[in-house]
Amino acid sequence: MSTAVRILLAEDSKTDADLTARALRRGGFEPAVFRVQDRDALMAALADGPWDAVISDYSMPGFTGMEALSLVRAADPDVPFILMSGTVGEETVVAALKEGANNYLMKGNLARLAPALERELKEARARADHRRMQRELVESERRYGSLLQNIHLATVMLDRDANITYCNEFLLQMTGWRLEEVVGRNWFKTFMSAELGDMTSYFRSLLDNTGDAWLRENEIHARGGERRLMRWSNSILRSANGEVSGVASIGEDITERRAAEERVAHLNRVYAMLSGINSLIVRVRNRDELFAEACRIAVEAGSFNAAWIGMVDPGTMRLVPLACAGIAPELLEALKELFFSPVGTLDGSTMVARAMRDRKPVISNDMTTNPAVVFGTRHLAAGTRSMAILPLVVGADAVGVLALYSGRAEFFDEEGIKLLSELAGDIAFAIDHIDKQARLDYLAYYDTLTGLANRKLFLERLAQYMRSATAAGHKLALYLVDLERFKNINDTLGRPAGDALLQQVAQWMTQTVGDANFLGRIGADHFAIVIPKIQKSGDVTWFLEKSISAFMDHPFRLGDIELRIAAKGGIALFPDDGGDADTLFRHAEAALRKAKVTGERYLFYTQKMTDAMAGKLVMENQLRQALQQGEFVLHYQPKFNLGTGKLAGAEALIRWNDPRTGLVPPGRFIPILEETGLIYDVGRWALHCALADYLRWRAAGLPVVRIAVNMSPLQLRNKDFVGEISQAVGISAQAAAGLELEITESLIMEDVHHSIASLQAIRALGVCVAIDDFGTGFSSLSYLSRLPVDILKIDRSFVVDMTTGPGGLALVSTVISLARALKLKVVAEGVETEEQSRLLQLLGCDEVQGFLFGKPVPAEVFEEKWLGGA
Repeated sequence: MSTAVRILLAEDSKTDADLTARALRRGGFEPAVFRVQDRDALMAALADGPWDAVISDYSMPGFTGMEALSLVRAADPDVPFILMSGTVGEETVVAALKEGANNYLMKGNLARLAPALERELKEARARADHRRMQRELVESERRYGSLLQNIHLATVMLDRDANITYCNEFLLQMTGWRLEEVVGRNWFKTFMSAELGDMTSYFRSLLDNTGDAWLRENEIHARGGERRLMRWSNSILRSANGEVSGVASIGEDITERRAAEERVAHLNRVYAMLSGINSLIVRVRNRDELFAEACRIAVEAGSFNAAWIGMVDPGTMRLVPLACAGIAPELLEALKELFFSPVGTLDGSTMVARAMRDRKPVISNDMTTNPAVVFGTRHLAAGTRSMAILPLVVGADAVGVLALYSGRAEFFDEEGIKLLSELAGDIAFAIDHIDKQARLDYLAYYDTLTGLANRKLFLERLAQYMRSATAAGHKLALYLVDLERFKNINDTLGRPAGDALLQQVAQWMTQTVGDANFLGRIGADHFAIVIPKIQKSGDVTWFLEKSISAFMDHPFRLGDIELRIAAKGGIALFPDDGGDADTLFRHAEAALRKAKVTGERYLFYTQKMTDAMAGKLVMENQLRQALQQGEFVLHYQPKFNLGTGKLAGAEALIRWNDPRTGLVPPGRFIPILEETGLIYDVGRWALHCALADYLRWRAAGLPVVRIAVNMSPLQLRNKDFVGEISQAVGISAQAAAGLELEITESLIMEDVHHSIASLQAIRALGVCVAIDDFGTGFSSLSYLSRLPVDILKIDRSFVVDMTTGPGGLALVSTVISLARALKLKVVAEGVETEEQSRLLQLLGCDEVQGFLFGKPVPAEVFEEKWLGGA
């Protein structure tokens, strides 16, 4: 196949031009020949290139081949140029070759033209490739040099002696050196720390092209001493003959990245510690376990060298380390001694004292430069470089500290301290929660006043003792104690004195019994004692007689007052009187109630008591039904003015009209109403019923009088007592004028300040207030003068005593005189004889009430008999 070529031919002879073209075709070319004959045509043709070759005649009219050569080389240095001539000397040929001609042929030997052209075309291509490669090499070097100078990576080249032969601007700017100052200097001596030791073997491994030396991380020193952590990629440099001539390294400054990685790793460890301790807080209910595990997690998960937790001892106000991890025993002992020395007080200058006082973390991030750290040399010797003291704050008080030690300087940063402060807050919350839970557990099982077991715990212990008695084959006794007249002492001397008395009683019982686990406080003035082992039937009686006598003879002191107290007891035996703790307890209670009724010092349980209790339960259910079915009725007992003999008022008394048995005596059901709390609802019913009767009589035009209604303790203690009275009288503008509330003296004195406020509000509604059973409640004159009441009712017992001796008469006279002085009306109740009525009139009593004047009767009878209704 012929090779196509574009030939520019400078020839004045057309014949020679044709011969030249034919010679090329014969030689295997397919030439496209463009002939020019003068300079201008040649220049124009060169501008239209490119040409594969230029062939020129040496001698042409007005134009020579040497001139053509000069023009061609100026336009294209690489295009093959073949000079042809008929006759030319050797000197001319040599001059032409020196000027850039590639070959020379005689026109008489055209057979050589094709081979010569083929050879020159190959050489031209080689020259073009070489020049292109040269250009690319120059451009590559330019780009590489520019890249090394402009990238944010350090580049350095070392010779075989580790002397610097090149480094880029980035490395110079990072380290503070100038190029002329470092070129020729040893790299390791200039930029590496002596701490890294002899680097000869490492550099030798680089020159040996060892794989593990290609990548390396190490610190370099800037001129000013600053350290930068670099990650190097190393490669060897070779000379033209392939020998290793040095090392080239590209280094990335990873100082900030590594610091960020370490910070993230540190925060992750703190988060892991936080998570571990928070999980611990959820499941642990023991403070010692919480502290020990928290310290362990801080060291294992948080990667701290050591951790310890200390709490303030409220008694000494000194910090006491309670748990630790990672601390040598001798250092822990030294810390304990420190906190009990004058230097270690909470008002001192130690890190712990400042953290406790300011309730803020105190940090030492470099112990080598902080002389204020106590035991700094010991900490440094143990590998500690920084430490943090975090206060444990409960409420507004720092109750302890969490101390964390790290082996790195500058370990505690702002973000880490924030997380650790949250951790300290969580631990403080757990401390508070555990303390509160312990308090709740204590309250759930113990009486806070005496420290004895409460009813719940006592019954659990009783059940355990009963199981032990069953296993051992012996009996046990349960003894319940009720302090007599404790309420009177409490009311007279005040609740603080009553509490102090109960504490002394509990202490006496503990000393007498010998083990507080046998005791419990089961009510306001009720105690329980278990005698866990009874060998003989007489053991219990002997114990009771001895302990009761000792108790009654023991003086209890309340300030300057010395008291001796009596008590009642009820006893139940296991297994005779009950097979389980609840049954045995109920039977002992039944025995105690019976002893209180009969006046005996103590009684053992009998089956009759159980029957009585069962009867009470039946009656309680019947009373609930009675309230729902409207079986309660009011009877009214009249009150008369002693001076005029006219009707002065009435007292509403609750009666139960049982459809099964008829009217039930009040003494049978009123105590049960009070015991069960039903008296509250029945009392409200009585209040509304009495007002309804009063308004009905008033509307009928009858000569109505005030109706006195007794208030139960539950009603007066109700926080909305005043609101209920206001609502009751709010049904009519005349309702308040027809109502009188009777409240017992002892009830008023339970909380005299609350009573005064309530009674003032009641009187402001227009309701009259009477103190019932006056003289039985131990009220003081100072309080009596402040009570907002209208009437004093003399108790029936005092009225009876008037005729039995001068003392009773004197007492009633004193009460009436006192009422006169306080401008109060006096009503005597329970008047049953003419003699009692005469004496009361002589003493100046205002009103009387009793069977002598009229018994309680139903509303319709009272209306007809005393109000004149039809």
